[in-house]
Amino acid sequence: MQPKTHQNAPLDERITGALVGAAVGDALGGPVEGYSPEQILERHGGRVHGIVGPWHGDDWRTARPLAPYHKGDGHVTDDTLMTHALVRVYARVRDHLDAYAIADHLVPDLMTEPRWIPELEGEALPLQRIFLAEKWLVTRIHYGHADPREAGSGNIVNCGAAMYMAPVGLVNAADPRAAYAEALDVAGAHQSSYGREAAGVLAAAVAAACTPGATPDSVVSTCLALAKDGTRDAIERVCEEAARHTDFESALRPLREAVTPYDTVGPDYRAPSLGARRPSRLHAIEELPVALGMVLVARGDYRHAVLGAVNYGRDCDSIATMAGAVAGALGSPVPEDWAKTVAEASRLDLWEPAATLTAVTREIFDRDVARRRAHEKAFASLGGPACSD
Repeated sequence: MQPKTHQNAPLDERITGALVGAAVGDALGGPVEGYSPEQILERHGGRVHGIVGPWHGDDWRTARPLAPYHKGDGHVTDDTLMTHALVRVYARVRDHLDAYAIADHLVPDLMTEPRWIPELEGEALPLQRIFLAEKWLVTRIHYGHADPREAGSGNIVNCGAAMYMAPVGLVNAADPRAAYAEALDVAGAHQSSYGREAAGVLAAAVAAACTPGATPDSVVSTCLALAKDGTRDAIERVCEEAARHTDFESALRPLREAVTPYDTVGPDYRAPSLGARRPSRLHAIEELPVALGMVLVARGDYRHAVLGAVNYGRDCDSIATMAGAVAGALGSPVPEDWAKTVAEASRLDLWEPAATLTAVTREIFDRDVARRRAHEKAFASLGGPACSD
């Protein structure tokens, strides 16, 4: 399979591809989240190849453990709600973010601004939809008055921060090291250990994907150069395995086997052991390595990468969110019919956050240039070498 990317895509197309691609991946993965590839195959009479309905059909309002959420039919989940919330923070601050920006802007947004929640089919505070690991932001920062830079300590270690870090990578387009550092600061308010590390690496992956001429291989190489400890080892092992496959069907079981030694959740996704999701330098979240692996298997093709992530099961809405963001940033087009259906079903404008973030990203770049020029001038006055334009 040849890569189906537009390597010369301009910034606005890459930002749109990443954010719309993440939302569409999220919506496709939502209805099969928590199940195995075998269960998905049996439930749907084959692999999922697009938008499907709720796992329990019309009983979604009462069926456990999913009630009362309408997962399916093109509805985005909390991954997209949090991503769009982070874009709104960038729109307010109009500069790089840190943990204090999360405390000052993201936490109030979650607590005080009712918004349309697709899975609830009504307006509600985002706080009423997000998972407990995201509610931790409000508990620790608003009620516990924790230092935002350390507020993530004590939370369960999961993909909660990584799943919405694509905007950080986009603001730092083509500068993965800066994206990694900014995301680590931002995610400190939410996560610790390998959950925080995954947020940094996902942002770096998206920034690397925005680099002109980037490929899935170059994105993974960048991630390996920045990632630490178990996160790096898991990405390396999963992507070594992914390189042996050109179709997601053959990769489903091998990628799971490759990530298993680093994943603390275990084989029964809905019944993790007491050792699950605890801080460790040896482990990694499952979602990020598998997402990168599926982008490799797909050779960067958006549709193939996202469908691989969806049919992998387990936390596949987040896996597909991450795979969709990276493939979209590489320039692979998001299927128009999927994007249109998800936007209509979720009653969300998937393109407005991208337009907003594109404008903010350009402003931040101008600020960065001015700051860099000021530093160069100051350094030259100290006797350092003068930099010419």
